[in-house]
Amino acid sequence: MKKNKKLNISISELIEIAWCDKTSFDDIRRQIGLNESQVKKIMKSNLKPRSYKVWRERVRWIKEKHKNNRISLFKE
Repeated sequence: MKKNKKLNISISELIEIAWCDKTSFDDIRRQIGLNESQVKKIMKSNLKPRSYKVWRERVRWIKEKHKNNRISLFKE
């Protein structure tokens, strides 16, 4: 299990957190200290190309879903 030298978390733990539908990039930044581009870079270098593509599609869908939910909350 590889550890990130700057963080006290393994790569596999970060991947697990990033795959979770309920975890946003803001949550990861607050908990672990990595921004969106850093997480993407780690995911891309540690996942198979197809797995990375699937993860990115999920992330885009989830971001859009959360964005739409926030907009609908303000309209009510």
